[in-house]
Amino acid sequence: MISLTVNEQTHEVDAPPDTPLLWVLRDVLGLTGTKFGCGRALCGACTVHLNGTPIRSCTMPLAAVGAGQITTIEGASGKAIEAIKQAWIDLNVPQCGYCQSGQIMSASALLTHNAKPTDADIDAAMAGNICRCATYARIRAALHQAAATLEG
Repeated sequence: MISLTVNEQTHEVDAPPDTPLLWVLRDVLGLTGTKFGCGRALCGACTVHLNGTPIRSCTMPLAAVGAGQITTIEGASGKAIEAIKQAWIDLNVPQCGYCQSGQIMSASALLTHNAKPTDADIDAAMAGNICRCATYARIRAALHQAAATLEG
């Protein structure tokens, strides 16, 4: 048994230590907001936070999490998340929506650490998140709107 803290709740998980965190979140804990995309940490659909830092859960072995605090899209909260969600709605960011949980998790980490990101900051922070619908311009605009909301 491995003890995990996910969304501020402790779970005892019976899974091999080399099991990717993504599969524990989805298949064991039933937290299906985190998506499987590529399985190689290239697309960002599986992005969650480990101690506030975005990670790719598809390649993170369960044993590597240790005593870390995991936050998934289901447990994400706070002013940055609320501002991002509203901007996403206002600017109609999602099309198919598949990548959006990963996009939002990366975006919230950015705004938590950089209250006034430039286009270059946004592009760098979001570079690991692929949107097959190509809504990148709307994502960037939504992050600027969310930052302005948080500032004002």
